[in-house]
Parts: sequence; structure tokens; C-alpha cells
Amino acid sequence: MERVLGRISVNPRGFGFLNYDGDKTAFIVPPDLNPFLDGDLVSARVVPAENGRFNATDLALEERTRGELFGSIVLRGRKPFLKVDRLVSNTDWPLLQNELELEEGLYLVAALEGTKLVPLRIIETEADLGLERCGVRHGIRSVFPEEVLEQARAASLPLASTRRDLRELPTVTIDAPSTTDIDDALSALPPEADGALRVLVSIADVDALVPEGSALDLEARRRATSVYMAGKVIPMLPEELSSAAVSLLPQAERLTLTAELRIDPEGQITAVDVYESVIRSHARLSYEAVSAFLLGEGPEAVPEGVAPTVRRLRTAAARLSLVRAARGGVELASEEAYVSFDPTTRQPTGLEPRGETMAHRIVERLMVAANEAIATWLVDRGLPGMFRVHAEPDTEKVRMLAASARHFGIEAGFGPRLTSRGLAAFEAQYRGTSVALALRTVLGRTLGPAHYTPVAGQHFGLGAPLYLHFTSPIRRYADLVVHRIIKRYLAGDRSQAPDAPLLQELAVHLNSATWKASKAESERMRMLVARIFRERIGEVVEGNVVAIKPFGLVLQMAGTGATGTIASDSLPHGPYRMERHGQELVGAGHSYAVGDYLEARVVNTNEDLGRVDLELV
Repeated sequence: MERVLGRISVNPRGFGFLNYDGDKTAFIVPPDLNPFLDGDLVSARVVPAENGRFNATDLALEERTRGELFGSIVLRGRKPFLKVDRLVSNTDWPLLQNELELEEGLYLVAALEGTKLVPLRIIETEADLGLERCGVRHGIRSVFPEEVLEQARAASLPLASTRRDLRELPTVTIDAPSTTDIDDALSALPPEADGALRVLVSIADVDALVPEGSALDLEARRRATSVYMAGKVIPMLPEELSSAAVSLLPQAERLTLTAELRIDPEGQITAVDVYESVIRSHARLSYEAVSAFLLGEGPEAVPEGVAPTVRRLRTAAARLSLVRAARGGVELASEEAYVSFDPTTRQPTGLEPRGETMAHRIVERLMVAANEAIATWLVDRGLPGMFRVHAEPDTEKVRMLAASARHFGIEAGFGPRLTSRGLAAFEAQYRGTSVALALRTVLGRTLGPAHYTPVAGQHFGLGAPLYLHFTSPIRRYADLVVHRIIKRYLAGDRSQAPDAPLLQELAVHLNSATWKASKAESERMRMLVARIFRERIGEVVEGNVVAIKPFGLVLQMAGTGATGTIASDSLPHGPYRMERHGQELVGAGHSYAVGDYLEARVVNTNEDLGRVDLELV
């Protein structure tokens, strides 16, 4: 049989699978898996086995993307080995000895150099091991090379003499109190004679301090995004830049790229101007303070000098909301699971869904409007871009979503095609209900994520003909790419082609890195949920089925946003098989579908695997 190419996935029980040709899998026996790591690209022979299954044999490594491994040190005859994270490797790897003191039981991050494992750093005793394990497991770079740090420390603001001076214009930033990497600032001019508002969305000019091709830039490109794992942020840029030199801190002069939007009384953006600028933030505001001020619950929460600006921003956002509502799509900002931490011990103390405020909606409307406006501005000029595209779902996905909604008690009535307006009408049916959080999870899984591409296209979920990321260059490399395209054009460069092949290569990398970051963030949340529920064994929970996997049901627990799993072999009336493209688990006398409401009991947790095990009540 001819050889196939595929990627390895490691099961913590010691065996593995080869994933190849899209959706095909073949079993790998433990001895054959020993030299390989989760995610390795290998060639192999696939041979038939019992029960219609296949085995992968004669494996050969083709590509390894991992650079680091996490684990604990074990000694065998005085020789140190790394007991690697069992979701990454099924065996222990020998460690080369260097200047680090390798004591048994210590946790370690080691670098892969070919087939050798070189100790990098000992994990401190008081460190959050779950955080370290999760980051390394997903290939998240947490330590900056010294050359990159040196460049970050040496970075200084260039002269701003050729920029538009906005330092005296009342300007605010609106973020969470804990945010240190402040990308965006907002200002708004008084209404014009016809009622139109001019809103200025000023974004940190990261390119001014991170030269293209520098060590700083190459490291940011490798990382592609900041990673927000609960309890810790792993930034794309060193903190000397991300939280200081380029962050739009209050009363500090900063270089920015400004998108000036003219918004008429009906919410249409009638003009867009883009230019390099220099600003000074007059006030750093929190979402809670702005919401309290606008609701009349805290008139003193916003300084008097910027109060008119905040009111105008609300007006502009309200106008934009009218247009958004008319064209359809769903809300970006929504409830999500939030873990609270003890400020002293840094241990997780609680879990709850956290919803958006009025201020969240205002900022979200203005950022989306700026991103859409810049996308159109680039296309109108025949310029390249790093667009964010989200495809319309096919007929099968529409049918699956409608069937799932019915189990939530909602009659979607989509027909064969789901439009952006139909999507908005669907969301209106469940918004504010007890099933909103679970149904939003199902919706997201059905529609799938957006992706980066240099080819302009629609963003179905937003109902936007064109969309990209422009507003967060401190946190996302895609935004920095867009900034550089704009700045080259403003400087007179008319040679940029929209079909540049290097942009396609970069888009592939950004999509991969963004996916890894998202996986790490989600897994970190599941690990913390497992730690919290370790103290709640025996507790009865309730919720809706949001996914069906080969191993059983995924239940989103009401009031938390967190999920637990119910093993299929623990369900009565089995055995069960998956049907309807993974939307239903069918047994001899009973079936379970996405959307079903169930009560279950917490029976076990596993923090390393990020799992809460449930059983039906």
C-alpha cells in the first residue's frame, strides 16, 4: 500500500492516531508512537485491521513544529529524563545535562534540538503548572529572546513633525481596568450643520517603533497574536512596548494612525479619511465607569472635560447600530465564561458568565466600523490587505443548525439558505433567554471561525461585505500588516499589488498561529474549570448539550458558561452511535441530540486534561 502523509494526535492513555486525507484516521500502537510528538507530520503505511479499522505502520518523521516540551524530571540510574506532558508524548525523553540543577520531581521546559532535549528553564515551585503546561502544549512562545528585549528597551519615539497634531483634541480610551496594552483611542467632533458626526478612531502606530524585518518584528510575526490565558497574558510584543512605549496611556504623547469617519444621522459612513497622527489621551476610562455615566448612575465617573466626547460616541454608536441591525449578522461582544482569582494566592475562586455593558457595545460598534471602513478604503484604491473572511454556511450546516435549535425550543425556519438578516432574526429569538449562552456556543461551532486571507470577501457573521483587523496592532500581527500597507500608500508608494504571494503565505501562518492561541486559551479555561469543580464532586448541575463527540456528550452547565462531558458508555440503553453528522447520539431505545436539556452530577475532574466528568441524574 502506498504511503500517506498525516499528523499525529496522542491519546493520554498511551496510543495515538494518524489523521490523514481530511477526515480519515488510523490507529498507532504505543511502541510505534514512542519517537513522535503530537502534531508531528509523518509519512506512514495504512493497513486494514479488525472491525473495519486501520493501523498506521512504518512511520517516518517529515516535519516537527514543536520547539519545546514541558514535563517533570525523573532519574533512571542517575540519568535525567523528562516525563513529558502525556497529551504530547507517550514516553519519557532523555535530557542533556547543562548548568541547570536537574533534581527529580522538578518541572522543566526543555528545547528540542533535533532528537536531543536541552533543559531551558526550571519552573518555580509557586508557579501555576497548568498555565505553563498549557502554553507549551500548544506551542505558545512565552520567553522573548534577549536580542528582541534589547531592541524593545532601546526603542524610542521618532519625531512627529509631519503628522496631524491631535494632542489638544479631547480623546479617551475605554478598556477594562486591568488592561495595559491599550491599542485604540476615541474622539468625536461636535455635530456638523447637517447633523453628521466625525469620529476619530486613533490606533497605536506600532510600526513606528517596530521596524519591518527587525528582530522585534520577526518575533511578533512568529507569535502572530497575544494570548489571553485566564490569569496571564502572553504578549505578542515585549511589555516594554506593549504596556509602555506604544500603549496609549493617559497624558502621554503617542504616535497613531487615525481613521476619521463621517457618520450621518442615519448611520451611514459618508466619508473616510486616514492619516498619521500624534495624540494625547485625556482620560483613561473603564467600561463600567462609562456605562454608569451614560445610564445616569455615576455622573462623576467621567471627567467633565471629556463628557461631551463620551456622549457623542454614544450617538455615533447608536447610529451605526441601526445600519448593523438592518443588514443582519450577530453581535461580536457577548456573554462568556469568566474566572475570578484570589488576589493573594492567584487561585481561581469562582466561575460565572460575564456579559457586555453599554460601553462594550459602543466600543465594539466603533471598532467594527473602523475595520470595515479601512477594508473598503484599501479595496477602492486597489491595495492589498489582510482581510478577515467568514463564509456563508452551506445548506447542510443550515439544516443542522435548524435541527439543533428545535431541541432548544426554537423554530428557526431558515429554509435552504441562511442570510445575514436571517441570522440576526434567529439571534433575536434567543437573546436574553436561559439558553442564549449554550445556543450561541452551538451557533459558533456550526458556522465556524473566520480566517485571514489577502483575497477580499464577505464576513457573514457580521453581515459585512468587507472586513479586516486594523484596530489592535499591539495584540495582532494582521493589524500591523494593514498599518504598513496604509503607511506605504500615504508615503506615495503606488506599487503594492493586491495579489502579492507573500501575503498568502503570511495568511496561512496567521491562521495557524491564531488557531493555536485560541486552542490554548480555551484549554486553559477548561483546566481552571476542572480545578474549581474538584471541590464540587457530587454536585448536581443542569444545562444543554452543545456538542456530541465519539466519547459522549458535551454539556454546557447553566450559569457558568463551562462545559462537562458525559461518557457514552455511562448512558443507559446503550450502546450508542453518532448520527446526523455528529448532531445526535442514537441507541437502541433512546437518543440524545445537540440542544437537549439534561441534569447531571459531577463525578470526577482532571485538570491536566481540562475535563469535568458528569453522569446523568
